[in-house]
Amino acid sequence: MQDAAHSRLYGRIAWRLIPFLLACYTVAIIDRFNIGFAKLQFLHDLNIDDAVFGLAAGIFSVGYVALEVPSNLLLVKVGVRKTLLRIMVLWGTVTVLLALVQNQYHLYLLRFLLGAAEGGFFPGILYYLTLWFPDRVRGRMTSLFVMAVPLGGVIAGPLSGLIMDHMQGVHGLHGWQWLFVLEGVPAVLLGVAAYLYLADDPQAASWLSADEQRQIASDLARDRAAVPGTTSSFAAALREPRVYLLSFIYFAFFCSLNTILLWTPTLLKRVGVATTTEIGWLSGAISVVSAIGMVAIGYSSDRTRERRWHVVCCGLVAAACFIALQAAQGSILLTVTLLAIASIGIFAILSLFWTIPNAMLDGSAAAGGIALISAIGSFGGAVCPALIGWMNVATGSIYAPLALVGAVLGVGMLTLIVCVPRAAHEVTLAEPSRP
Repeated sequence: MQDAAHSRLYGRIAWRLIPFLLACYTVAIIDRFNIGFAKLQFLHDLNIDDAVFGLAAGIFSVGYVALEVPSNLLLVKVGVRKTLLRIMVLWGTVTVLLALVQNQYHLYLLRFLLGAAEGGFFPGILYYLTLWFPDRVRGRMTSLFVMAVPLGGVIAGPLSGLIMDHMQGVHGLHGWQWLFVLEGVPAVLLGVAAYLYLADDPQAASWLSADEQRQIASDLARDRAAVPGTTSSFAAALREPRVYLLSFIYFAFFCSLNTILLWTPTLLKRVGVATTTEIGWLSGAISVVSAIGMVAIGYSSDRTRERRWHVVCCGLVAAACFIALQAAQGSILLTVTLLAIASIGIFAILSLFWTIPNAMLDGSAAAGGIALISAIGSFGGAVCPALIGWMNVATGSIYAPLALVGAVLGVGMLTLIVCVPRAAHEVTLAEPSRP
């Protein structure tokens, strides 16, 4: 009976929080990566090349990394409601302002500001989930939350293509300008809604009874007591070597994630997909397949209570697909197939990876340490797009830098095998239950 009551409690919390947080993160993904679609038009309008695009795409991560840790530490003090209000209203406003860029320097500045505005959102929500869900449920909640990445692709592809093709010239604006305006406004609205809808923690949730609040506090305290050797201060997290190993693994992964999300439209155009709308629908189809594969792999990982080899196998398969793309030149079918398989592996890693640091870190370290891993790892989002753009212009081929991305991802997976102890990724697997 007690297990059934627990399942009902955390199921009710999940229904209250996860759909809204999923919507917020979906909008974040759309606004972060819609530049990959806008590129198909504004390269000509702004008279810039792929090297400029790559640098502009990557400079987002510089601003993101710079504000990520401070934002997450501030969240601990002021709560998630005020934090999401600040983050989402600012990033939505900056997204709309991207419609006004006149040259590459405007693009660089606003992409940096977009990253700075969004900094702290993802690790902040990961920390927020640790306040509500015990270990046996949290991995599943994290998986549901990161479903926003493929879901963002499902929505962004067709939506961006339709906006750019059908809004071209309306009120004298280009299609890519309408793209930024129409996809930026929802973030502002959701930021206001987050302030009004969310509770900062279970103790502040009026929709929970006092007994339910005490039950959540008891479950979380039991988790902390059951995990020996967790790092419980941010200063200690900074001295923890495993944090930096995880940061490198996340760096390798993040290079591949950014490559898929930013360069898929370009690859599809290169192999002969004719219109922006068609590119959008194909990108959306890839994301649908990725979401299905992500859920299936997550289910397999839960059922077998195994994380490491699920992550490693997904990463190595994705790495092989990046390298094999060169052999697919000229074939739309083969290119789409390889991109879909790579996307399945990458998105599956995204849902499984964060069970590891969540098990290793506690207290302030759960906020600061997770943000540090995300910040250092996210530096791949700055380096990789710029490198791909530069190599594309220098060599005239996009396939060599894609193979390099695959190699880096492969090294990251080998690091995971060798350097992350088994206890660190098995600790969250005890007694999984479905809300």
